Amino acid sequence: MNARRARWTAALVAATACAGTPAGRAPAPQPAAVADLEALYQARTDSARLRFTEADVRFMAGMIAHHAQALVMAALAPTNRASPSLQTLAARIINAQNDEIATMQRWLRDRGRPAPEVHIDGTRLMLHGPGEHGMLMPGMLTPEQLGELEAARGEEFDRLFLTFMIQHHHGAVTMVHDLFAADGAAEDEEAFKLASDIQVDQLTEIARMQRMLDALGNELSSSATNR
Repeated sequence: MNARRARWTAALVAATACAGTPAGRAPAPQPAAVADLEALYQARTDSARLRFTEADVRFMAGMIAHHAQALVMAALAPTNRASPSLQTLAARIINAQNDEIATMQRWLRDRGRPAPEVHIDGTRLMLHGPGEHGMLMPGMLTPEQLGELEAARGEEFDRLFLTFMIQHHHGAVTMVHDLFAADGAAEDEEAFKLASDIQVDQLTEIARMQRMLDALGNELSSSATNR
């Protein structure tokens, strides 16, 4: 039993017992009452999972594919001689978006929907299931852009990575806006929280990457002036 379920059941058991308990006597939860309340909790949980729309499903499947391309981009940082600060950023992106992909896959499966499976081989991204046409989504890199990033090294890689990842993140924010604009969408508690967290995280990272890109531009300008 998870913590939330345990607290919910305990509270209802106590409330039910207290209603029929003489003053000064501690309530004694009955096994049958606990089982009934657990069944009620599960029924309400199952009912909550039915409150989703096709827009929610499309968002989850699409965002899995969207996040997967970010993993491909971030995985290039160590081999393409990215700066230490950019490698740290890339590692954070990998950790966060791997976790979110797993959460979205679970969300879909819990609701009886197929979840895209992600397979990455170098810069080759393979998606099986819904979301496999993710290249059409906002912010996604074209094959030409991805090839340009793969070929870059050092400071040029940093510049292209930041430029392309800002583009990529803006696309994810657009997808969240589109979800919230869809009639009846994001009323599912998990879907709303996940989409909101993605929006906040991506906007925060956009601001951080823009500062890094501005600093890189200033360094390049200073270096050119001193030659």
